[in-house]
Amino acid sequence: MAVDAIDVLIVGAGPNGLAAAVRLAKAGRRVVVLERAEAPGGLSARHEFHPGYSVPGILHDEALVPRSIAESLGLIEHGLAFRRPPATYIAETNGPGLLLPGDHQGSADAIGRRSQHDAQSYQRLRGFLDRLPPLVSAVLAEAPPALAPASMGDFWQLAKRGLSMLRISRRDLVELARVAPMCLADFLNERFELPFLVEAFAGPSVASTWSGPWSAGTVTNFLLRECAGGEALQGGPPALIGALAAAGRAAGAELRTGAEVQRIRVDQGKIAGVTLTSGETIDAQVVLSSADPKRTMLKLLPPGTLPLKTEEEFHCLRARGSAAKVHLALSGPLALSGSDGRLDEAIRIGGGHVDDLERAFDAIKYRRFSERPHLEIRVPTVADPSLAPSGHHVVSILASFAPYNLDGGWTEEARERLGDAVVAALERHAPDLDQRIVAREVLTPADLESRFALTGGQLHHGELALDQLLMMRPSPSAARYRTVIPGLFLGGSGSHPGGGVRPTAGLLAAEAVLGS
Repeated sequence: MAVDAIDVLIVGAGPNGLAAAVRLAKAGRRVVVLERAEAPGGLSARHEFHPGYSVPGILHDEALVPRSIAESLGLIEHGLAFRRPPATYIAETNGPGLLLPGDHQGSADAIGRRSQHDAQSYQRLRGFLDRLPPLVSAVLAEAPPALAPASMGDFWQLAKRGLSMLRISRRDLVELARVAPMCLADFLNERFELPFLVEAFAGPSVASTWSGPWSAGTVTNFLLRECAGGEALQGGPPALIGALAAAGRAAGAELRTGAEVQRIRVDQGKIAGVTLTSGETIDAQVVLSSADPKRTMLKLLPPGTLPLKTEEEFHCLRARGSAAKVHLALSGPLALSGSDGRLDEAIRIGGGHVDDLERAFDAIKYRRFSERPHLEIRVPTVADPSLAPSGHHVVSILASFAPYNLDGGWTEEARERLGDAVVAALERHAPDLDQRIVAREVLTPADLESRFALTGGQLHHGELALDQLLMMRPSPSAARYRTVIPGLFLGGSGSHPGGGVRPTAGLLAAEAVLGS
């Protein structure tokens, strides 16, 4: 059955796809969103991994949703609320660890109880980071500049970027130019003397990337992450999905679940619509895909559609999964030996030194997973007890590093060994953990690919690296969301400004559609 009179088809109902739908529907376009799963959300959807135990999404809420976007899309009116980011407990081997509150001054005070030197360094670092938003906020909130400016709008965007740089002191600009290409280990070691603190600050910026703290350019990931951080979401990623879906319905957008796109149809060099796996065809002159770029351009488009040079760009786009997800169902709280009975919502566990983080990364170079992985942990039941039976808890762990192409393949035995390594790393700080585990789920990069249609199991839809950012993300020919195929736009995490729980790329892609 053919469906007509549709202006825009959107592939994928994650944060980006739904944000694009809201913006386009509000602009008067007839929009249909096609989601392969039975519920919207993608990596941000609530996921039940054992009867009665759920996690609020595969991705952790890293406070990346700008309040300005929430207000512009009307998400506040549809129930979205913000909260202060939770404190993060940095576990320490044979030590009390360090609890960093969600505010910068509180973190400086906490660090000061261990090292006055590091507290002062932290305040200087925060001062530097707090002076960058005039430039970085504009970079993250706007489409990347055109490689070859051709219109007054392109030149005006460059002029605005230049003006924003004038708001930053020459000293800070020189420092930014110095540190951006640096490796994160050198950058942090210049400033801090507590080894476990250096590792803790480095961890999130290399998670789900193909880089360790000694890799060149990782400071850029750190700067973008730190400058993007803001308020957390009340209810986590599923709350964002709920508000976006409600706003889309109110604006007139249609959401179809269980509707997997098998092929993006092209007729005479232009977009003609899509064909679903069910065999249904849907006509539209515009398709905005929030699926990962390699999947969209190399699998969903008919073979031979792209010019050879463009096809090669997408073949060269690196999307190697490097992290696994482990979910634990516990019969009681996650009791950490250094937390004094406190229930921590956010926890970070490493080896105690930045070189331990580098050694964890070393494993995937040789197609092995780390036997002592770095763990980014959330215990979402601390804030939302409804995710588990009364008195029980769930633990969501992002484990670094685990390769997509494991030597010997991801057999069930290999998957269990990875799960055992993650539990062992956590158990070193939670001695009675094993007695409380009701169930566990291990999702390798290969599992993430098959379950969520992520090429390579790459959670960011493409690695975050210096050569895959800004006007190079996902490729020079599609950096501003419009592709070489008239009517086809890319608006997922593989486009600027990148991955995580944020709808910015989808919103910017929608603006590109409206400007076409």
